[in-house]
Amino acid sequence: MKNILIPTDFSENSWNAIAYGLSLFKKTKCTFHLTHVSPVLAASAGEMAMVLPPEIMEENLLKECLEKLDALLERIEKLPFNTKHEFHTSANYGFFIDHIKNDVATKKIDLIIMGTKGASGIKKVALGSNTGHVITKVKCAVLAVPEETSYHKPQRIGFPTDYIIDYDLNILALLKDVSLLTNAELNFLHIESKHETMSALQLKNKEFLAHYFKEITHNFSNLESHNLDTAIDRFIRTEKVDMLVMVAKNLNFLERILFRPTVEEISYHISIPFLVLHE
Repeated sequence: MKNILIPTDFSENSWNAIAYGLSLFKKTKCTFHLTHVSPVLAASAGEMAMVLPPEIMEENLLKECLEKLDALLERIEKLPFNTKHEFHTSANYGFFIDHIKNDVATKKIDLIIMGTKGASGIKKVALGSNTGHVITKVKCAVLAVPEETSYHKPQRIGFPTDYIIDYDLNILALLKDVSLLTNAELNFLHIESKHETMSALQLKNKEFLAHYFKEITHNFSNLESHNLDTAIDRFIRTEKVDMLVMVAKNLNFLERILFRPTVEEISYHISIPFLVLHE
């Protein structure tokens, strides 16, 4: 059984992420943990800020959130029924990342699914600070689902890589599960500069990937480019990629694709679901 955590702010964007996750794992036995984290609220008294007492939080803020979570479950029940899916809900207040980290540890979460939202245009879609921080600060696989993405079974999964890092079996297990579940083809992309020759380490890691995914249809592509953004966009279009995958410990490579110019100024310019794998 997979344990999947889906944070929600009750927006249509977060509902889209829920619907995508339920569809992706519709044939898999899963426990979905739907959680809402309200930020700590402060009430001003003159020039002093006072955190609301816990009992007021429980009676007012969290009660309302739990009612919204119940309504969310009712909405889920109207979707095609799946007896393999279980649902648990929780409402908390405080620091978002702290609660997500705690849920990952205590509930043995295998995957976090979150929506992305922002301004229109592939190049300028804001990832959202919560999703960006989860990707970079929480050691758990994250599936980021763009706001206007409707589910269709992935047929081609793109995996940009520089073949520099050693791939751990624990990192790749979820990707293998998704590939087998959807019968999707894996396409590994190496973006190279002119006259570049791969090192012995890169060739070794490429061979490892070929062996690990031998049961899955896969291929290796090369693109010569000095502009990573342009190469990724071209790769998605020409190969008709439905989902993009990256390993988080290759963070420099990941940030060049996801974040401009720094993690603190996050912008997301991928128009398809993006799976980030962690150790």
